[in-house]
Amino acid sequence: MTDQQGDVVLSLEGITKRFGKLTANDGINLSLKRGEILALLGENGAGKTTLMNILFGHYVQDEGVVRVASEAGLQILPAGSPGAALKAGIGMVHQHFTLAENLGGLDNIRLGTEGMFALGGKSTARKKVEAIIAESGLDVDLDRPVASLTVGEKQRVEILKALYRNVRVLILDEPTAVLTPQESEGLFTVLRRLAANGLGVIFISHKLGEVLSVSSRILVLRGGRKAGELVTANSDRRDIADLMVGKAVAEVKRTPATPREPLMSFANVSLKQGSTRQSLRNVSFELKAGEIIGLAGVSGNGQSGIAALISGLAVPDAGEVRLYGEALTKADPRALVQAGVARMPEDRQHDGVVGTMSVADNIAIEEVRSAPYSRYGLLNRKAMQEHATEAIAAYDVRCPGPDAEARLLSGGNVQKLILARVLERLPRVILANQPTRGLDVGAQSEVHRRIIAARDRGAAVMVISEDLDELFALADRFLVVHAGEVSDAGPSEKLDRGTIGLLMAGQAA
Repeated sequence: MTDQQGDVVLSLEGITKRFGKLTANDGINLSLKRGEILALLGENGAGKTTLMNILFGHYVQDEGVVRVASEAGLQILPAGSPGAALKAGIGMVHQHFTLAENLGGLDNIRLGTEGMFALGGKSTARKKVEAIIAESGLDVDLDRPVASLTVGEKQRVEILKALYRNVRVLILDEPTAVLTPQESEGLFTVLRRLAANGLGVIFISHKLGEVLSVSSRILVLRGGRKAGELVTANSDRRDIADLMVGKAVAEVKRTPATPREPLMSFANVSLKQGSTRQSLRNVSFELKAGEIIGLAGVSGNGQSGIAALISGLAVPDAGEVRLYGEALTKADPRALVQAGVARMPEDRQHDGVVGTMSVADNIAIEEVRSAPYSRYGLLNRKAMQEHATEAIAAYDVRCPGPDAEARLLSGGNVQKLILARVLERLPRVILANQPTRGLDVGAQSEVHRRIIAARDRGAAVMVISEDLDELFALADRFLVVHAGEVSDAGPSEKLDRGTIGLLMAGQAA
């Protein structure tokens, strides 16, 4: 590969984007060559997603231009036109899904690319998608309505949708957040092959191991500006993390646990949720005070059922769930919150916050009927504002203030808002479902530190994550769920990624 202009497939020049007083992108320059995999990194709110939304036409920049390679050379891409971006050969896999949930996976993949009712179109499209699935390992039921798919399955549809189009530039925003290590490696194999054939790839990820594995060059944003570039072959995790945060990132080390009495227990629990992959069969385990249990598994194998039972959103069809020794006989999330059970939901945007409500309202929402937020049926707005202001500072929630609407926060800052709501109550049982999905290395470190601190003060914690690095950083003991059945893999210090990966695939370790 040369540095000739003809190798450049994409050029962003002086891109600036403002949202009121906030400058999300400030004079950013970026170039991408054919056959290059460029990693775009930065803290939450650094401007990565805004920049990519400008490139794809969802936002219009205030200053600067985007140029895309064509037969006539680099041409200016019309601003604010996803159609023009698609026509120019730009494809994007968004961090938050852009799917029609009433349609099946195959129809979503075809949507916007061809006539939905063209003669023979669907059968031809199916063959093409099935070939991509066979090559990439991104298995998904193409005929099920997207609304019935798990988060991980929806992510796979998004990736397939992008690979289905004959793109020249592919943007991937956290594409492996819900993939197993084996699936991620399969995707990387596909990306390397596509890059070798001339595709330019922009890869956004907070998993530094992935960045070092798949990229050739790294561009880092900080505070909306370009902080620097690194050649991947000459860099390590410390180099990247320090450039992202602007200072050395403290490493969080988990000390040995001292498990005590069980606070919540599952005894021969079975649950039907309308999908064989989400049902549970004869599941038994205990969540003990002073211990972190890591639940590993391929998305869609029963994690959501376990999360629903712990959160009080469901009760077993058979077997028994006990909290502090008492059987839970009805679905009552509010009662569990009052009893000291807290949850960080898997889908933070859909289940974690009410986007049109303020940060202060979202922090208080689970206790809004209790003191100090409410008295005689009247809300104490002053108390809500004061508590939110303290939580914003303590958890580094980057927002204009407690009155800001939650929908205006970046995904990472929404996650920190939820973390503040969960941990400030000093709960006895904590469900952390994908606790650092989409968070930068600095924020991940802080979340991990707080979860371990909660364990050390005596909380029982279950962490559900498809990121094995995260589970090995946090978990004292591993459970693995496959096809609705749970196996106890044992203490984390006696395990490795290969062993867990085999159990996730339903194979004996």
